[in-house]
Amino acid sequence: MNAGENQSLLTDFYQLTMAQAYFREQQMGLATFSLFIRTYPPNRGYFVSAGLQDVLEYLESFHFDQGQIDYLASQSLFSDDFLHYLVDLRFTGQVFAIPEGRIFFTDEPVLELTAPILEAQIVETYIINQIHLQTLIATKAARCVQAAGGRPVVDFALRRTHGSDAGMKVARASYLAGFVGTSNVMAGRRYGIPLVGTMAHSFIASFEREIDAFRAYVASFPKNAILLIDTYDTLAGARNAAQVAREMAEWGQALIGVRIDSGDMATLAVEVRRILDTTGLKDVKIIGSGGLDEFELERLTAADAAFDSYGVGTKMGVSADAPWADIAYKLVEYEDRSVLKLSTGKESWPGEKQVFRQVNSKMQIEKDIIGLRGEELSGERLLEETMRGGKAISPYPKLPEIRERFTAELAAVPKSVKKLRDPGCFAAEFSPKLKALRDEIVKKTRG
Repeated sequence: MNAGENQSLLTDFYQLTMAQAYFREQQMGLATFSLFIRTYPPNRGYFVSAGLQDVLEYLESFHFDQGQIDYLASQSLFSDDFLHYLVDLRFTGQVFAIPEGRIFFTDEPVLELTAPILEAQIVETYIINQIHLQTLIATKAARCVQAAGGRPVVDFALRRTHGSDAGMKVARASYLAGFVGTSNVMAGRRYGIPLVGTMAHSFIASFEREIDAFRAYVASFPKNAILLIDTYDTLAGARNAAQVAREMAEWGQALIGVRIDSGDMATLAVEVRRILDTTGLKDVKIIGSGGLDEFELERLTAADAAFDSYGVGTKMGVSADAPWADIAYKLVEYEDRSVLKLSTGKESWPGEKQVFRQVNSKMQIEKDIIGLRGEELSGERLLEETMRGGKAISPYPKLPEIRERFTAELAAVPKSVKKLRDPGCFAAEFSPKLKALRDEIVKKTRG
């Protein structure tokens, strides 16, 4: 997606065909749609909210330009009066949402949108697209940060993400969830994320000798050099790096670190640490990378592997073990009439809702109750009004602020729910009033 490109056509075709049918029937009443995830992917017990800012920016700028109108006209399907209507169409609705960086669970609406139904229908696809990807990645990244046991983790995912837009969102979502930097230069510029990088094996291989590659690199970057030592033989690479580090010390510089990208990571880290320490290089860091995810990080942490930080790429950037979630955007109210869906396995809950969070004396999440928005229940209200009349209500929070929010949120999640394998199943409760409303509508619908 090109920067600044109008994304209003980034929708499914049937959203527009339904929109014309709404227009023809003059069915323009206010509709509320609820966005939620039905079930947990494997080994997940929570989700990290992410992607809201992109959604709000999209809604604020939503419009069809003349080129898009001309394209729709070329399909020889849409009526002239409908296309004329689209020329002046803007999003005019209201959005309640769980802020980015907060934890939520299955069935809980992460976003509810109220607008004339034609508007609310067309924007569905983009909303699902953004919240789905970024929430999956933020959740995966959070698990990696947890598994690293306090060691810093950096995003190396760009070259393997599913497209350039995904690469940008992966960098942002992983930083939001506790990563400390990214290799993605454009993301660094756009989002203010610290840039981190070392070198590739191709750089080493372009020199006849590994040590000459190391010397060339530190000559260019004497203050922040990290050397990749596994191109040929990791332990020999470590000895070459140690030699270069001693040479740097003679002219008043210091090697920052070495990176291991393959092999038996835990064993190699011990041996590399020994080589560095016995040559007086105890301050040189060891960075691990190469196919890492939360499960491998957990194993390295349990082994107390001698790594100081990690670069995590492919498996985080595509959420490899859980690349999709059963996310849904369902109509829950139309013209003050609560509605629901009764399809087998895809039932929904009616009405405009709110999530009420209760914590115990240790500030751990004890219970979430999904109720009607107008209910007065104990606990913190998670859904905040973020947009009114098609305009964001307040300035978007800065990324560091969202990171701080996430850190506090994750600390409040019970340990059993944060387990990387077979976590405790945290299920929100439904308020008696919401249950009663659902029973009433089910009875009317089936009767």
